[in-house]
Amino acid sequence: MDTAVKPQGCTNLKLRQLGRRVGQHYDAEMRRVGLKTTQYSLLSFVCKLGPIRPTDLARTLGLQPSTLSRNLKPLVAAGWLEMLPGDDARSLRVAVTPAGREKRAEAQRRWRVAQEGINAALGPQRVVALHALIDECTALLAPVEDEGDVDE
Repeated sequence: MDTAVKPQGCTNLKLRQLGRRVGQHYDAEMRRVGLKTTQYSLLSFVCKLGPIRPTDLARTLGLQPSTLSRNLKPLVAAGWLEMLPGDDARSLRVAVTPAGREKRAEAQRRWRVAQEGINAALGPQRVVALHALIDECTALLAPVEDEGDVDE
C-alpha cells in the first residue's frame, strides 16, 4: 500500500485563489483612501527611494517602463507625485509631494487595518507559519529562465 503524500489539485490555482482573497482585504481598505493597492505600493516606493529616475524605479519594481509611466499618471494628476528635472536636459526624476506624503500616511493606517484583519481571520500563528512557508518556497523555486536566455 502506497502511503506517500500525493498533492491533489493545481498549486497555481490554489495560490491564485488565496492571493485574490488576501488582495480583497487590502483592496477594500485602500478604496477607503482613494487608492488602488498598486498605487499605494508605487507611492510607498517613491517615498522611500525618491527622487528617483523612472528607469531605476521601473527596474526596482520589475515593471516595464511603459507600465510604470501608465501607473504614475494618476498619482501625478492627483498631486501626490511630481516629475522633476533630472541630471541632464533629457532626464526626469519622480518625487513625492507633501500631499503625497500625507496620502501615504493615511493609506499606511488603512494597510495596517487590512493586515490586522488578516491576522485576526487566520490567527497570528497561522500568519507567521504562512510567511515562513512562503519565504521557504520562494527560496526553493529558482527563477525560471526564458527559453531565449538559455545557453546551448
